[in-house]
Amino acid sequence: MKQKRETVVRFIREQGGTVAFRELMQAFGVSKAHRLNFKEFVDRLVSDGALVKLRGNQYGLADAQNLVTGRLSCHRDGYGFVTPEGGGDDVYIPARSLRGNMHGDLVEVRVELVKGGGKKEGRIVRTIERGVKKIVGRFEALKGGGVLIPDETRISHEIVIPQKWSSGARSGQVVTAEITAYPSERTKAEGKIIEVLGNPDDPEVEVRTIVAKYELPFEFPPDVLAEARAVPQEVGEGEVRKRIDLRKHLTVTIDGETARDFDDAVSVRKEQAGNIRLWVSIADVSHYVRPGSPLDREAYQRGTSVYFPDRCIPMLPEELSNGICSLNPRVERLTLTAEMLFTRAGTLKEASFYPSLIKSAARLTYTTVRKILVDADPETIEANSHLVADLTVMKELAERLMAKRRKRGSIDFDLPEPQIVLDLQGHTEAIVRAERNLAHRIIEEFMLAANEAVASHIESRQIPSLYRVHEPPDPVKLADFQQFIFNFGFHFRLDEGKVDPAELQRLIDEAEGKPEERMINEVLLRCMKQARYSHENLGHFGLAARCYTHFTSPIRRYPDLVVHRILKGVLAGKLTEKDVERLESTLPETAEQTSRRERVAMEAEREIVALKKVQFMRERIGETFDGYITGVSSYGFFVELVDLFVEGMVHVSTMGDDFYRYVEKQHALVGERSREMYRIGDRVRVTVAGASLERKQVEFVLAGLHEVRKRSEAADEFTRVPIRGKLPKGFAERRKSDGADGRKGAPKGGGRGRRRR
Repeated sequence: MKQKRETVVRFIREQGGTVAFRELMQAFGVSKAHRLNFKEFVDRLVSDGALVKLRGNQYGLADAQNLVTGRLSCHRDGYGFVTPEGGGDDVYIPARSLRGNMHGDLVEVRVELVKGGGKKEGRIVRTIERGVKKIVGRFEALKGGGVLIPDETRISHEIVIPQKWSSGARSGQVVTAEITAYPSERTKAEGKIIEVLGNPDDPEVEVRTIVAKYELPFEFPPDVLAEARAVPQEVGEGEVRKRIDLRKHLTVTIDGETARDFDDAVSVRKEQAGNIRLWVSIADVSHYVRPGSPLDREAYQRGTSVYFPDRCIPMLPEELSNGICSLNPRVERLTLTAEMLFTRAGTLKEASFYPSLIKSAARLTYTTVRKILVDADPETIEANSHLVADLTVMKELAERLMAKRRKRGSIDFDLPEPQIVLDLQGHTEAIVRAERNLAHRIIEEFMLAANEAVASHIESRQIPSLYRVHEPPDPVKLADFQQFIFNFGFHFRLDEGKVDPAELQRLIDEAEGKPEERMINEVLLRCMKQARYSHENLGHFGLAARCYTHFTSPIRRYPDLVVHRILKGVLAGKLTEKDVERLESTLPETAEQTSRRERVAMEAEREIVALKKVQFMRERIGETFDGYITGVSSYGFFVELVDLFVEGMVHVSTMGDDFYRYVEKQHALVGERSREMYRIGDRVRVTVAGASLERKQVEFVLAGLHEVRKRSEAADEFTRVPIRGKLPKGFAERRKSDGADGRKGAPKGGGRGRRRR
């Protein structure tokens, strides 16, 4: 079929790029009896984006018609962009061309205009596939029915709900609707309510709203639960004899106070010549979750556990995640162990891997380990006296590994992260700095070492596997960043658009403690690509690792489960040629699926955190805080507060003292008259002006302005109230400029093990 496809495309190209359907039939000798089958084949080429159907039953090459196919990503202000499926620059779609389309649609676009700066503008000529089939939002009752206002701000269409399909929903309630008719240039979208979630201020409804919006699988199917309940909750005696027995080793888990599942345990021993032996034992989930089983199919669909401030939506049922697979203290558990020996310099001298049996001696928390190793708290040390010696060795090894990793160029963005503190009713009580102490670093270094060792071992056997890859930054972004920091006296070496990660770590170290530190970190983060899963070993730029995978969290990440199965096959020597062929054919799809599910989980986690932040800030309208500028655009800049770890926006329309121009390469807004500059990393003082639950956005104004917008209690809108006091013009930490033109390798996680390296 591929050959026939290429033959048809080549023929049309030879004919000048456009051919009538009857000419195609004649050229390929298609009889009238086979006309319908041939028509279906040609139409598939249209659906795939290779051809485009023109007037008069003519077909043309998509590239000859300036056509591109891709997903539509809309902005809440009405316009959108289409990202071409085959790669290339995004195509700008003006609002006037989006009346019949919605965010997420797969569309065909004719590129009609190339504006200055190389940005393309296009017009949607065909909708290939609708991206949204269900919508979550607020229902507003009207005469004869009502409308649904989507929770997703990128969907600008209201959905008309006829009375017969309102399912008894009341005005203001959050509902889920199925789209029954999509919008056109003349008609509105219509829908049918399939579930009433409840009132928006209910914390439980908040969670259910996010779950419905991102279509997260919240409940396990009956066959999955039945299989989970049938799993024995104790290790069978027969399995013990097949494994290396590590029960006599002093093995511990170290996790956060609220952790409920423990999938990694560690043990150490100091040996001759100052070498240190490390055992990283990971829950052997693959022993209980067999390929193709209901448990496995469900885990594959979920891809990852999803973490909200008050709960977890697990990848595996509780019988496994908190039961037999969790390395709970003082019970026997099946594990897969990476045993590694490190020299004084932190170099891996030898490594071995094997199925094992452990019995964790203690469930330690980061706080406890910190009190022992950092605070030297006498009471905690006495209560854990039997563990102190081993913990001290762990500290020594972690410091060696950190030094070794930094020396090779691994980039460490250690920016503060927020932690949501909830009261018993689920309402936000505080937003504090998430602690990341030495105990976190010990576990992180041990897990990184195990992941890298496993990846190298499998690759050395030339067996297909899943890798965690992080590709180098875009050369154009790096060049712009290099030019940007030059204005502040910083530099790094670029060699034909490429950079050694060690150079970027050197830059971060050089900026540490200086006024420009935060600015450099923030802009550099925006240059980085997102880490993902791949069946190809493309290396991990941020870690400066040639070969890296995810092995240490099979309870909550499906890729780790896949790697466990591959590693066990390698160790047993049971991978046949057919097994290798199967891996080669299935791993690309597994990598794509798990990367996609990870992105969905991250977006859902960010949204629930953003919602909690907005609710928290609604009680602080009119209050003033110090903050840092974390992002700048043509319509304003984002500010993260110093004390509360909340981000909000100062819209350019509220900056009435001047007309501000956006200077993209400087990541700055510059006043045309005053030359006042607001740039990433600058410290500013802001007043909370509003907090919109609909947009999940906090709005600030620069402190000292005479007006601030305050959210009305009756509706999600803003009214103006006066603010007393004025900050002196030219706030000390704002930077000025004469107007001369001069973005985290790993996505943020929520604590140890959640840092998505």
